[in-house]
Amino acid sequence: MASFIDPLITFVSAHAWLAYLTLFLAALLEAVPVAGSVVPGSTVILALSALVPGGDLKLQWVLLAAIAGALLGDGSAFWIGHRRQREILSSWPLSSYPRVLVQSETFFRRWGTWAVFFARFVPPIRAFVPLTAGALGMAPARFYAVNIPAILLWAPAHVLPGVLAISALHRYGGIPHHVGLKHYWIIAVIVGASIVALVTWAVRRRQNGAGAPATERGPG
Repeated sequence: MASFIDPLITFVSAHAWLAYLTLFLAALLEAVPVAGSVVPGSTVILALSALVPGGDLKLQWVLLAAIAGALLGDGSAFWIGHRRQREILSSWPLSSYPRVLVQSETFFRRWGTWAVFFARFVPPIRAFVPLTAGALGMAPARFYAVNIPAILLWAPAHVLPGVLAISALHRYGGIPHHVGLKHYWIIAVIVGASIVALVTWAVRRRQNGAGAPATERGPG
């Protein structure tokens, strides 16, 4: 991973507009079924957030790029599912991921509307639940009423930990802002990933502890 992120950090720090585009694409692809299972979108977002404290990137634009990418990715997946209905779930390439599809459908049937919210924080089903929600007939207005707030929380949860960690390194570690950030992104990734992992654990624990049968909570 370092062999991929280090050159990316070095390059985009000199081309800010490409950094924002990369953030947008990382959030977008992470929300696309199948692609979201292989693209390290969260890692890229966490790593690039390390460029904010030094002034290479602006926090508001980083957040906006991540939010826009996630909204487009989730929304596109939902509308594909809404249009194709259940047949999309058995079509290639989704048919190559039966276990994740079963997990996402079980997750959706158990949590209903809230599945769209919680799934945003739980990989790898994050990339499949919007599609599943559309395929199982969730109303668009209901989907967006939950999806948009989830993304508005998800973006800061991915960006701010890295920003705060690197800011603390500069302030309390005596490291000047102009010093290169080679490998410092690892700190941002570790801190951010730890928080995301904690949230994921909490959601999964709550899911496993829920005693309601899956059929009691439908898409409506």
